Amino acid sequence: MDKFFKVSERGSSFRTEIIGGITTFFAMAYIIFVNPLMLSATGMDYNAVLLATCISAAIGCILTALLANAPFAQAPGMGLNAFFTYTVCLGMGYSWQEGLAIVLISGILFLIIAVSPLRSKIISSIPGFLKSAISAGIGLFIAFIGLLNVSLISFASGVPALNFKGNPDGLLTIIGLLITAILMCYKIKGAIVIGIILTTLIGLPMGCTALPEAITMEGISIAPVLMKLDFGGVMAKGFLPLITAVISFTMVDCFDTVGTLIGTATNAGMTDRHGNLPGGDRALIADAVATCCGACLGTSTVTTFVESSTGISEGARTGLSSIVVGVLFLLSTFLAPVAQVIPSAATAPALIIVGVLMMKGAASIEWNDLECAIPAFLTISMMAFAYSISDGIGFGVISYSVIKLARGKAKEVPVLVYVLAVLFVLKYILTNL
Repeated sequence: MDKFFKVSERGSSFRTEIIGGITTFFAMAYIIFVNPLMLSATGMDYNAVLLATCISAAIGCILTALLANAPFAQAPGMGLNAFFTYTVCLGMGYSWQEGLAIVLISGILFLIIAVSPLRSKIISSIPGFLKSAISAGIGLFIAFIGLLNVSLISFASGVPALNFKGNPDGLLTIIGLLITAILMCYKIKGAIVIGIILTTLIGLPMGCTALPEAITMEGISIAPVLMKLDFGGVMAKGFLPLITAVISFTMVDCFDTVGTLIGTATNAGMTDRHGNLPGGDRALIADAVATCCGACLGTSTVTTFVESSTGISEGARTGLSSIVVGVLFLLSTFLAPVAQVIPSAATAPALIIVGVLMMKGAASIEWNDLECAIPAFLTISMMAFAYSISDGIGFGVISYSVIKLARGKAKEVPVLVYVLAVLFVLKYILTNL
């Protein structure tokens, strides 16, 4: 194992890799509870999605370890699960079975990109500020979902307003948010997971948490979502909605993964003299394959988690730590009997905190340059205001293209951005006729 994973060669040890893997797992274990809660809004079986989440995460982690020998962990991604639920299924009207088919198609497209020379060209063609805006916008969108899930923001009066009256879930969310925020500020490992557990316990006397009559694995199966993809209906709503959904899935997954790999590896001194991560290409392939497997298992897009940086900060430098994370995800399948005890008010703080972490992308945007600032702001704001990640991307690329054309700087805009802008314009025209 030392020879295969090059543990000693990279200046690490088995103990360090195991500790790094455990640290990464606890930093991202919140996805075990948040992902099934998010996807169950589409009608998917909660426990089945939990099993699919754990198994697909294990596949992604183990593939990353074996193909890339890198200390990065994968699981169904935040933002991508929100896009699946609130944009593709609840917004565009696809069933969750059709949504899974779209995820598989996007995974196959990502795999083609990952193994071809198109990879570097596509990644470099999207302006850096737009990538940052997409990340920040998804963060705002996720936080907004957390607030709406517990009715802390209510539209009952016709305008959005805070809603505490007769809303114990909203109050519990605030308590949980403060607890998690304090734990995060103290840099407690697994702060989000600990926050979920403590909030769940506090919810007992408040009547927000209901204990099960019995804890058993009986009746818990992945069968309700396993291989339930429906390709027959994906074309029923037209080609443009389908292609925009597929491209949006692929873009977000691609940028999330590349940004996490390069950003984290650079901070940890793991890149070569050209700024590239050794094995990074193979990590993208692992990500794409895991997404395809996840769609078949019954979950949204699998991606590389930025929380991998916590394990790397503990000294993890090889795929052995990813193996540890994968094994822990497999063991987590036994959490299914107790997972439904966790109320929405306990996971809402996690969504808000993840939103905070993703908003840091906005700091790298040059806000003094209005040619970039306006498209960036529209990207970020429209994701939350229009309740759609796809619309945020659409407004961003369309406004950027139009502004540059009007300024006589058409050549500064990559061809792919123009293509995306045209697709979104056509989609808006055809779906609003």
